[in-house]
Amino acid sequence: MTTIDQTAIATLFTEARTHNVWQDREVSEETLRELYNVMHFGPTSMNCQPARIIFLTTDEAKERLKPALMPGNQEKTMKAPVVAVLGFDTEFYEHLPRMFAHNKDAKSLFEGKPDFIHSTAFRNSSIQGGYLILAARALGLDAGPMSGFNNAAVDEEFFPDGKVKSNFLCNLGYGDASALFPRGDRFSFDEVCKVL
Repeated sequence: MTTIDQTAIATLFTEARTHNVWQDREVSEETLRELYNVMHFGPTSMNCQPARIIFLTTDEAKERLKPALMPGNQEKTMKAPVVAVLGFDTEFYEHLPRMFAHNKDAKSLFEGKPDFIHSTAFRNSSIQGGYLILAARALGLDAGPMSGFNNAAVDEEFFPDGKVKSNFLCNLGYGDASALFPRGDRFSFDEVCKVL
């Protein structure tokens, strides 16, 4: 693998920002499909891929989400071109014979172990959520990931079969850079890292 250049690093990390105000520009289904097709190559443990995503693109779909949002998140979410509801499949291990085919016993490692299932699904869907944000930035979109919602209400509305549980929400679109807050501080390496 070769390293990426500083322009790419700036696009993905150092110049990218979390957006709360959006331009009135549509995000096409083709772009959302491309976004998924980029992000789904990111690694997960045992290639388990537990993330399940519902992209809310219409006003009607976003209105279904609105009652579950904290008041401070409602306006920016209703105005976002797309809201990704990122969840995790608690039955992801059923797919391991396909996704982790070289280990025929992989599925049995999870069967009957709800705590292990939950921690694996939550952790890996969170990792996949990070890939979603980076893939969005790589494709020219901006992202506004957030919690601040009632998980149970989201699950009831969008994942009623109970197999998928919500993790977090991510507004997607083309951000209005003029409305950005000043960038928040970041910890330095020496504050939070050790080399042993």
